[in-house]
Amino acid sequence: MDMSAAEVKRAASAQASSPSTPPTPSREPNGSEILIRCLQAEGVKYLWGYPGGAVLYIYDALYKQESIQHVLVRHEQAAVHAADGYARATGDVGVALVTSGPGVTNAVTGIATAYMDSIPMVIITGQVPTPAIGLDAFQECDTVGITRPIVKHNFLVKDVRDLALTMKKAFHIARTGRPGPVVVDIPKDVSLKTAAFHYPERIEMRSYNPVKKGHGGQIRKAVQLLLAARRPYIYTGGGVILGEASAELRELVHLLGFPCTHTLMGLGAVAASDPQFLGMLGMHGTFEANMTMQHCDVLLAVGARFDDRVIGNPKHFASVERKIIHVDIDPSSISKRVKVDIPIVGDVKDVLQELITQVREVQARPDKPALQAWWAQVNDWRKRDCLAFKRSADVIKPQQVVDTLWRLTKDRDTYITSDVGQHQMWAAQFYRFEEPRRWINSGGLGTMGVGLPYAMGIKLARPDADVFCITGEGSIQMCIQELSTCQQYKTPVKIVSLNNRYLGMVRQWQELDYEGRYSHSYMDALPDFVRLAEAYGHVGLLVEKPSDVEPALREAIRLKDRTVFLDIRTDPTENVWPMVKAGQGISEMLLGSEDL
Repeated sequence: MDMSAAEVKRAASAQASSPSTPPTPSREPNGSEILIRCLQAEGVKYLWGYPGGAVLYIYDALYKQESIQHVLVRHEQAAVHAADGYARATGDVGVALVTSGPGVTNAVTGIATAYMDSIPMVIITGQVPTPAIGLDAFQECDTVGITRPIVKHNFLVKDVRDLALTMKKAFHIARTGRPGPVVVDIPKDVSLKTAAFHYPERIEMRSYNPVKKGHGGQIRKAVQLLLAARRPYIYTGGGVILGEASAELRELVHLLGFPCTHTLMGLGAVAASDPQFLGMLGMHGTFEANMTMQHCDVLLAVGARFDDRVIGNPKHFASVERKIIHVDIDPSSISKRVKVDIPIVGDVKDVLQELITQVREVQARPDKPALQAWWAQVNDWRKRDCLAFKRSADVIKPQQVVDTLWRLTKDRDTYITSDVGQHQMWAAQFYRFEEPRRWINSGGLGTMGVGLPYAMGIKLARPDADVFCITGEGSIQMCIQELSTCQQYKTPVKIVSLNNRYLGMVRQWQELDYEGRYSHSYMDALPDFVRLAEAYGHVGLLVEKPSDVEPALREAIRLKDRTVFLDIRTDPTENVWPMVKAGQGISEMLLGSEDL
């Protein structure tokens, strides 16, 4: 008699559980599956990449899981930039995956960009099989050698049994101490071979132990110096943002009552609306921020590195005697360009907390009359209104665009990315950032083309936020193919292109230092950006009149679920002011064309 379907199922189940049936041996995972398990253990949600022969086993393993979303970019440079933007906005480690050879070399610019700004990232690169390494195999390059100067560390994994531990080390190195990108190079045969999987919960590396707690004695000296100051100043950089120390910085600034300033990378650490904040300092910083920097008697530098764009000529900076306290997680950054008096190596959040505790515990307070006199001088410098610009009814001023964007979005959940050039400086000057991690740009390397990939990465992390990319017609064309990625993965970002038909910052330098010889800085052949955006499936808006700027920006905001490209035709003669010319001192500023 035939068995029913239910009876057949019960019989099969009984046979499967019978003691006489040998258990199916569990298969050891291959290197690709081990890699995916490592990423899952690290909580990785997004992975930006581009496939190729050396990483196909890894892509096959990605296909078989659902917890990590892979984003297929159109160029490997954009994969690293997008992961970088994600890391800057969230504080998490960004992860990218590229193939060997040209996949790696295309990613180099993105890796170097992250390295210069100390961004925590893990970049997984494919490599030719281990027996072929060094034999000029197809799509082979020396990944470790090429990337060594632009990473915090890199690994070549030659044995699949080392892969899980290597990945644990990579994430640990990327996110601790002074953060930075770590490259893990995986040969194709390693991604196929099998091994037992074990991912350690903790990692200890004898050769890598970054200092976290600042030296108590040095912090006590710093407190004494700060409280004795007559003309104090607090100068901070990207290290405060990376160290999640904005709350502590704000508390210290208000506790002491001192003026403060940020570098380009530190904007948002203290709210732009805070009366103690003097604006950004440096080459295109405010008059009051630079003059205060040059004339203070005690300077507290936190998470900043006194780079050339901030202090100008080091000899000029050293011409005024001052005492300097420098707090940084990286000992190599201290006294690298400027000799300091009280170095404090440690995590900026921990050091600021200890500074606050000690200031509260001591009886002394800053000299009130001296501080009032100092603020009177600072406020006198503020009267220069160095960011003033002439509005026009006939031509769109780029400053007007950024100021209008700020007014329309200041009360919304908004992130601003930029590319590099004049538009970057106008964004930094005229968009008033109230919170950290809302201003995403390339500071150290100054990489054109980052703005759109940054915006894509942020939009995945913050889907409900407004994400604007402020760019120029030169920068946007560096990675414009990523408009296709925006369409595929539904990341509706807003692109505000300040189109002045020039490579604006190059043109400005050529006007000031090269007697107006505009050598190859004018864009003779530009695409129709509106039709180009539409060809990619997006919305394009052409804006040619000042009166149309606000309506166009409002329309872009209204189209919440669409990527919108605003081609805004701006004044091609406008320059960024203030400006400190190369080789000049920080207080030797040009405040406008009348200073030329």
